[in-house]
Amino acid sequence: MKEDYLKIIFELGGTQTKVSNKQISLSLNVAAGSVTEMVGKLVKDGLAEHTPYAGISLTSEGIKIAENLVRRHRLWESFLVFKLGYKLQDVHTDAEVLEHVTSERLMDHLDDFLGHPSHCPHGGVIPNKNGDYTEDSHQVLADAADGQSVVVDRFIDNHDLLTYLDDIELNIGDKLTIINHAPFEGPIKILIEETGQETNVSFKAAHYIFVK
Repeated sequence: MKEDYLKIIFELGGTQTKVSNKQISLSLNVAAGSVTEMVGKLVKDGLAEHTPYAGISLTSEGIKIAENLVRRHRLWESFLVFKLGYKLQDVHTDAEVLEHVTSERLMDHLDDFLGHPSHCPHGGVIPNKNGDYTEDSHQVLADAADGQSVVVDRFIDNHDLLTYLDDIELNIGDKLTIINHAPFEGPIKILIEETGQETNVSFKAAHYIFVK
């Protein structure tokens, strides 16, 4: 469970910025109280730093562990989707099991077999064997301005989110124009430029779609 928190803090940008308890809670589908408890454990173990009202970030030790976990998880996701034909929203659970029973030697061979991918199927970066990678975009769709054009860069690795995005046919690499934000946490209306299709993205989902 601790590993899940390290990975999601990494994914939400916690190597560079502060991530809120609420973001973690929504991404992992866990109660706010559970997040508070686990964050306390991560801080105690020297893996995270918590600033009241600002949020959580990973320490250098936390980043190192998270990078290794993310590398394992995302290489397996890449294998399951690209080589075994898994649907993106169905891949997380099996990748979670495999990442914990895989030796470094097997990871290296898997990386070679896949051709050293830099990103996983949902757009997340894959650190290489030396821990090198290009930092992901951390701008979320919800923060894009009306009239702005953006490209979908990656999605949070969350089953419900990925199922929802499959339903509305939103994909990595899609070019979007933001039409408007409905008030009171309403949906965001977007135009998918390739298809000319207008669609609504829920307020919550728009916080877990990263754009550039």
